[in-house]
Amino acid sequence: MPTCHVTHQEQYDGQESITQHSRSEKTQAAQEAVSAGKAVQHGSFAGCERSCRQEKDVNRWAADTWPSEHTQLVTQSLNPAVAKVLKRLHYPLDVILLCVRWYVAYPLSLRHLEQMMAERGNSVDHSTVHRWALKLLPVLEKAFRRCKRAVGKSWRLDETYIRVRGEWKYLYRAVDKTGNTIDFLLRAHRDKVAARRYFEKAIAQNGEPETVTIDKSGSNLAALQALNVERETPIRIRQKKFLNNVIEQDHRAIKRRTRPMLGFKSFRCARIIVGGIEFMHMIVKGQMKDGGIALTPAQQFYSLAA
Repeated sequence: MPTCHVTHQEQYDGQESITQHSRSEKTQAAQEAVSAGKAVQHGSFAGCERSCRQEKDVNRWAADTWPSEHTQLVTQSLNPAVAKVLKRLHYPLDVILLCVRWYVAYPLSLRHLEQMMAERGNSVDHSTVHRWALKLLPVLEKAFRRCKRAVGKSWRLDETYIRVRGEWKYLYRAVDKTGNTIDFLLRAHRDKVAARRYFEKAIAQNGEPETVTIDKSGSNLAALQALNVERETPIRIRQKKFLNNVIEQDHRAIKRRTRPMLGFKSFRCARIIVGGIEFMHMIVKGQMKDGGIALTPAQQFYSLAA
């Protein structure tokens, strides 16, 4: 019989072709499994990974389908203004409110919120969170003002600075002697007109004060004097710097939240976001009526949407 002589090189080439063929088959099978969402895993850790991935898929599916199926049921128990805003938002209400509350309650940027939601299995773009805040915060602020507690009659007024499009704008703020926020107003200029506009807004919302403490600002003094001319009972004016330490310290809570935002792109966005930060700060200080129910600040924030 004829014998077949096979060299070592031929044996090596044959084994190499078999190995490459096996590798190509495994690669093709793995790609097919991944594309079908059924990648083969081994061991208990693989099973845990598979269950976590399935849970994330379910969360993403719920985020896409929940609003269209349950909008009518939810909007029946919502604030009509909030329900109107939510008509065009395609995410669950709890996700939207959670992102908006975190944005105004803690020193977080929009990128931070995007990463934090991604860790929880929800794909939310940072620009989407920004749009949610611009739409919801004015409605929630209006609801908060209806249930805000009364403030004292001794006010401390001061201004702080907010950067908008690279320029400093002026945030007028006042607190009473116990530290409760009176009101706030963002203005482009620091003058008598801006100060008077703030006093008119604060008095309309909170009633007339007995005493107003200011610093050595001439515009604030001129605005108060102009208001006193029109009133039967003039407002007592005090210009003592050390008495304004309460409002100076209260500025820190607002600046701490705006610092990671690195400024605002428009005056409108700054006014809305700062308004949300202010009323969330008031909720934390206990300035919202809760009907005698001991609610956390987060629960009080969520109740504004009801």
